[in-house]
Amino acid sequence: MRAMRLLTMLLAALAVGLVAVGCGSSDDGNSSGNSKSAIKIGASLPLTGDFSEPGKAARQGYQVWEKMVNDQGGLLGRKVQIIVRDDASDQNTVVADYNALISRQKVDLLLGTFSSLLNLPASTVAERNRMLYVEPAGGAPEIFSRGYKYLFFAQQATADHQGDLFAQYILSLPPAQRPKTAAYPTLDDPFAVPVLEGIRKKLEPAGIKTVYKKTYPADTQNFDAIASAVKSANPDLVVHGATFADGVGFIRGLSKVGFSPKYFFETSAPSFAGQFSKGIGEKNTEAIFYAVSWTPEANTPGNKDFLDGFKKLFGNEAPAEDAADAFATAQVMQAAIKAVGSIDDQAKLADWLRSHTVDTILGPLKWNETGAPQGQFLIGQWQGGQSEIVLPKSAATSEKIVQRQAAASG
Repeated sequence: MRAMRLLTMLLAALAVGLVAVGCGSSDDGNSSGNSKSAIKIGASLPLTGDFSEPGKAARQGYQVWEKMVNDQGGLLGRKVQIIVRDDASDQNTVVADYNALISRQKVDLLLGTFSSLLNLPASTVAERNRMLYVEPAGGAPEIFSRGYKYLFFAQQATADHQGDLFAQYILSLPPAQRPKTAAYPTLDDPFAVPVLEGIRKKLEPAGIKTVYKKTYPADTQNFDAIASAVKSANPDLVVHGATFADGVGFIRGLSKVGFSPKYFFETSAPSFAGQFSKGIGEKNTEAIFYAVSWTPEANTPGNKDFLDGFKKLFGNEAPAEDAADAFATAQVMQAAIKAVGSIDDQAKLADWLRSHTVDTILGPLKWNETGAPQGQFLIGQWQGGQSEIVLPKSAATSEKIVQRQAAASG
């Protein structure tokens, strides 16, 4: 019996020792006493719900950055671990997610979610906890009117300036070619509306008359009535505020009623490359304009590495713009951490970003005191089944800008 007791005690001690060894070598960031534990980075993304397409693309961008950084030895000599929760495209859920990431999962850093709608409440959680919050997609002007100190938007411009180059192009056309009327249908969304308003406020004073203007609810699925109303107004130019599903739905509606404006600009949806083309049919993509933050052909720092890394993780699937935006968001965070040399004082990280320009795969990014970017978006256009950059000329991948043809009804 004594031998049995000794054996039992020995086995118990051995088990405790093994548990201790396991905890000591953990790379999940739960052991605060281990300086080499992983840096835990939390993000909530819309992997389901209305914004699931761009949300999934953003997750891919974060995943490519995570693997690249870890393959290069980590950040501050530590591996990074990105923890992603699904906010289901819901404002209440995104708040709960970021609270849980901070209080329960004890993340060291945060990365932003997709869309202005979700980043508005999510950034408030980060600000309250005094944590740096760099967002990949949330350019609504109201986000930057709240005096926040930890918030930064990792694209070139806020929503109200995303269509600036397009508006300048329209106004530069000879009088005979310049549109005389315009229609502005838009999703009720804090990003889409300012993009359209930014364009409209430049075109109306120049004499381009608004003949249709409508904001439709986020849950709109049938666009036949809106398409018919736009056709009845017969505008030379249509500027449509959309995400993805509604962008595809509206263009299908225009095709059904057999209407094709001379000029057509749409937010977000056209940047989804093959998904957009499949969604509306290649012939219906022709000559559609859109604002875009990134192109695969860009000769920007790290762009080739991003494309190679994306291919290794996801095969020959072409990265969506939202994947590149998310990757650039992580690049911005990484640059601040490397410059400061620590993640302990995140106010220092924010201060550094406000006073420096960061080179990213989107190009150089810089911010004002509110965290709003101070740059200019690219303007893309679909030509011959391919998406091309047409403005500015210095970044153009196509030397021409094409005119739209009448869409077939069906």
